[in-house]
Amino acid sequence: MSTRPIVVKIGGVLLEAPEALDAFWKGVAGLRRQAPVVVVHGGGPQATALARRLGHQPRIVQGRRVTTELDLQILQWALRGELNLRLMASALQHGLPAVGLAAADGGTLRVRRRPPWTIEGETVDFGFVGDVARVEPALLQHLLEGGYVPVVAPLGIDDEGQLYNVNADTVACALAEALQARAFLLVTETGGVRRNPDDPSSLLPHCDRATFEAGLRDGWIGGGMRVKLEVAFQALDRGIPEVYILAPDDLLTRSRATRVA
Repeated sequence: MSTRPIVVKIGGVLLEAPEALDAFWKGVAGLRRQAPVVVVHGGGPQATALARRLGHQPRIVQGRRVTTELDLQILQWALRGELNLRLMASALQHGLPAVGLAAADGGTLRVRRRPPWTIEGETVDFGFVGDVARVEPALLQHLLEGGYVPVVAPLGIDDEGQLYNVNADTVACALAEALQARAFLLVTETGGVRRNPDDPSSLLPHCDRATFEAGLRDGWIGGGMRVKLEVAFQALDRGIPEVYILAPDDLLTRSRATRVA
């Protein structure tokens, strides 16, 4: 078994699909025969659903959530609370020794508040959204050496103790870099990058930067997939040798996957 871990990120949409989640944990169990595994989860749909139940409509800009003080509270309740615990319990049901935590735990993910961005001529203040400042991976390394599977919610912390929402793909990439991961796997419901989101046969086996730029220009890459691919290219630039976007039941075979290169 390799001592270099595999970092796997799973999106919030899949967490509400029992069959997909079952396939995902079976795949994680198979990966653990190759290397230790860290799981990072999203939870945007769950946080949005909770916000709407509270009479609040979140704002999403280019796949990223504007995080007011109320949004941050909702994210803590949804991500680190109910969702993280439920995932940990689900993993245990599949025989995986999971430990649920937030990226802020142990000061693992240190962030700074994101400055305003200019997007299509508009200045957007993302509020309590953190950009990665540094990763202190000692806690994760300790858990991996003990044979555990960390299940990480994407909440970071700054040096003053303020918690922040951080994009889950970004968190996973930062942890993969700090842990010198052998592979970085982004799990989505589409099973990879498609030229036509509604047509599984349009899935791309490979996606390089030229293809990405063409997809942005022609409009078939956008929103959350744009963020995933941006993060995937960052992972490659930071020395992660294998980066895939793939389906939850494809962690081992990678037959319905897009390799980012």
